[in-house]
Amino acid sequence: MPSANGNMIESLLDAIKHFDDETVAVHYVAAIRWGADDEQICQHCGSIAKHYWLSSRRVWKCRDCRKVFSVKVGTIFEGSPIPLGKWLPAMWMLANCKNGISSYELADDLDVTQKTAWFMLHRIRLAMSEGTIEKMDGEVEADESYFGGKSKNMHRERRERVISGTGGMGKVAVQGLLERHGPDGSRVHMAVVPNVRKGELQGRIREHVEPGAEVFTDALLSYRGLAADYVHGVIDHAESYARGKVHTNGLENFWSLVKRALNGTYISVEPFQLFRYLDEQAFRFNNRKATPHDRFRTVLSAIVGKRLTYDELTGGGRWRLA
Repeated sequence: MPSANGNMIESLLDAIKHFDDETVAVHYVAAIRWGADDEQICQHCGSIAKHYWLSSRRVWKCRDCRKVFSVKVGTIFEGSPIPLGKWLPAMWMLANCKNGISSYELADDLDVTQKTAWFMLHRIRLAMSEGTIEKMDGEVEADESYFGGKSKNMHRERRERVISGTGGMGKVAVQGLLERHGPDGSRVHMAVVPNVRKGELQGRIREHVEPGAEVFTDALLSYRGLAADYVHGVIDHAESYARGKVHTNGLENFWSLVKRALNGTYISVEPFQLFRYLDEQAFRFNNRKATPHDRFRTVLSAIVGKRLTYDELTGGGRWRLA
């Protein structure tokens, strides 16, 4: 059986060629998921005994409970009729394309429907999600930004209904944290927040940043009071954008990267799905110093225990393909 460890995939072309054989693709995923070829875990009884490989169906048969199981069960691939020979190149592209990849482009590349490609991309984004993170320390930037359609692009009736003020009115608020100068460079963590009030923004900082760290923010009043637990540096953007190391320029640059992808590649994103696109951008940023092969392997190693159904994704039928 082919090993996942012995094949260095350096480009999309390599991925397409290597996974063109579905059996090779299945064993590649199995080797990353279970390690040695004889240590597949039965998804029915949990047995780790040597199992039968049924080559005609590309599944294993358990020696103990006598049931068959697939490498897809218990992963983001579960229930999908799409072969791994298409899933893995899609994963390669999303992990390595700086501005992401639209479902329309992926549909053309893989010869699937655009609706299928859109669903595939969201399941891969689920594998990219961090979950809990190690607390940040040292120098940390905190900033918030707003995401949503531009008022000038809205129909007049919708603009009057949705936007009743200035700035972030009618948009989704996102708070970002950026830890500078880590062992692998800066890393970010983002979250959609219901509001930008003091309790919400400071609560997330205290949840994800070690006490005593240096925290740099803008002059938003919601950040007042952080000095009790942190070395709090404030930069007033009405006066300047940097004062020595006191600035939020790292996050400002990151916001530009995210919005370029959302406005250029994805065009239309529903607010209740925004966090998935943020997970995608945070993953690529936090792994930007890794090789394309390692980024791909990192996503693939995170597929287990994550399941996303179409109803969960669309909120019971509401969806906007992007």
